[in-house]
Amino acid sequence: MKKLRSWLWRALVIAAGLVLLYQVWLFAHVCWWIKFNPSSSAFMETRLEIMQDKNPDAELRHKWVPYSKISNHLKRALIAAEDAKFVDHEGFDWEGIQKAYEKNMKKGRIIAGGSTISQQLAKNLFLSTKRTPWRKLEEAAITVMLEAVMDKRRIFEIYLNVIEWGNGVFGAEAAARHYYRTGAASLSAEQAAKLAAMVPNPRYYDAHREARGLMLKTGLILSRMGDAEIP
Repeated sequence: MKKLRSWLWRALVIAAGLVLLYQVWLFAHVCWWIKFNPSSSAFMETRLEIMQDKNPDAELRHKWVPYSKISNHLKRALIAAEDAKFVDHEGFDWEGIQKAYEKNMKKGRIIAGGSTISQQLAKNLFLSTKRTPWRKLEEAAITVMLEAVMDKRRIFEIYLNVIEWGNGVFGAEAAARHYYRTGAASLSAEQAAKLAAMVPNPRYYDAHREARGLMLKTGLILSRMGDAEIP
């Protein structure tokens, strides 16, 4: 029994050490990205693997552009659609989380999420697409890291450049060219609102660009963009 306890204690210490090392590895990446742009993300890598299983020559469409080269219409549209309190909160919108929980309980299934832009970025950069309790805890930890070392403008700049916008389409520049054959800097208010409306289900809307729900949500976002505050 004594040997078993000793073995279990050592196993726990090793496990805790590995978890700590992983957190340090994550934090080092977050610090690096304060000044340097991520060339890929966990979501990009996962999507590319899936695409290349069907077509070995498949490639992602992605091009990084600086914050100043992205239309303010798109910035306002995304904040209006995804995280109205982005510039004010510290990574988590507790009121939004509560409202999402109440909606989901009322319907008996997940129909709404309360994730902020910072949380979405944490998930996109590092985590898998599988929904697990462990992933939510890790997402929260990474969100705290992002908010601790980056300002809101940098968080939003990375978000704009790495989120998925269609089948193999990532980032604002690739999305603008894919859907409108223009650059991210030239997007109109209407185009930006529609792109923001696509974010929750981008591959579906890539194939169903005139879906009624998409059109309704586009109009709603358009009506809210004037009140959106951008960093």
